Amino acid sequence: MNVIVVGAGIAGLSTAWSLAKAGHNVTILEQGASVPNPLGASGDHHRIIRRAYRASTGYGNLVTEAYAAWDELWGDLGERHLDPRGFLCVSLEADDKADEYREGLEAGSFPFELHDAVSAAIRWPFLTPGSFRYACFSRDGGALHCRRIAAGLVTWLREHGVSLYEGSRVVSVDPDTGRLDLESGEWLRADRVVVTAGAWVLKLFPEFGGELKTYRTAVVYLEPPADLAAAWGSAPVVLVGGNTDGYIIPPSGGAGLKFGSGLHKVETSDADWNREPVEGEGEAIRDLFSPLIARVAEYGITGVVTCAYTFTSDERFWAAEKGRCLIVSPCSGHGYKFGAAVGRRVAAAVDDGDVENLRRWLAGGPALRDAPQEA
Repeated sequence: MNVIVVGAGIAGLSTAWSLAKAGHNVTILEQGASVPNPLGASGDHHRIIRRAYRASTGYGNLVTEAYAAWDELWGDLGERHLDPRGFLCVSLEADDKADEYREGLEAGSFPFELHDAVSAAIRWPFLTPGSFRYACFSRDGGALHCRRIAAGLVTWLREHGVSLYEGSRVVSVDPDTGRLDLESGEWLRADRVVVTAGAWVLKLFPEFGGELKTYRTAVVYLEPPADLAAAWGSAPVVLVGGNTDGYIIPPSGGAGLKFGSGLHKVETSDADWNREPVEGEGEAIRDLFSPLIARVAEYGITGVVTCAYTFTSDERFWAAEKGRCLIVSPCSGHGYKFGAAVGRRVAAAVDDGDVENLRRWLAGGPALRDAPQEA
């Protein structure tokens, strides 16, 4: 089968990887000048993988499949682009996300360590004692190195006959015929089209605007005080409960210390809107972590990176089928950790036509069929 994949983020690359292993003729079209596109959700240096989820979402169990898919990918790439340094939830107030994630770990019988605020601040001295309730540490988490994964996948795909065209923006898709028109004036046609265009999906399918919303957000890279550098160097990835809705990835894989927050986002109708950092943006993100992070004002800003995401109202993954097109949005801010597993599941749906099974899985529910196995 001839398949065109639109978008070379982690979902598109992983889908092409699984399709190629299944014997399909695959072409990838990426609008950015390079892979990964630095403006895309997969374009930053590193992203979190974690077991911790609210039990009701079903995603905590799906992480088992995600790890299996990454292991398959590491085997094909010959390299492992995962830093398994563990995951820390910090609770600021009762019934916050940290409470929900701890309860999810308990419900799934996933092991973790519980630390009161005093012992946590001793073990992780960048935390301010008295500013939080407790910390919950799970060894089942870490940092995925996005750019290294993309580079490895691009090499593997080209070695296995996949055609990847960068700087190829798709401006329209005809779901009935499988025709794609490019900004250059050229067009292509395929038996099946998989659209993994992330925040740009609504430019191709604006009719899904009632189900998907696009947000512009940003993260800040920081240089910690010299006496805390060693503590951060060995720290787990961190998720902060309470009204911060924050996350932290320590230095890993050549990338620096990163702070981000779900509070720092703006809804927009255009994924290309205002992608340059604005004055004071880095400080605003950094200061959301006060007083939890000790002496946060002393952290020097080394860079600010903007990003665009699509979100569903319940922050679950999403898929739709129109004619020959399968449209998948694996973002909602937490999609990267499932990237390899999403690719395997999407490729399976292209193979067997069972899109409903894919949608059940993407929503965190029990799939009707087992996960696809390595070919």
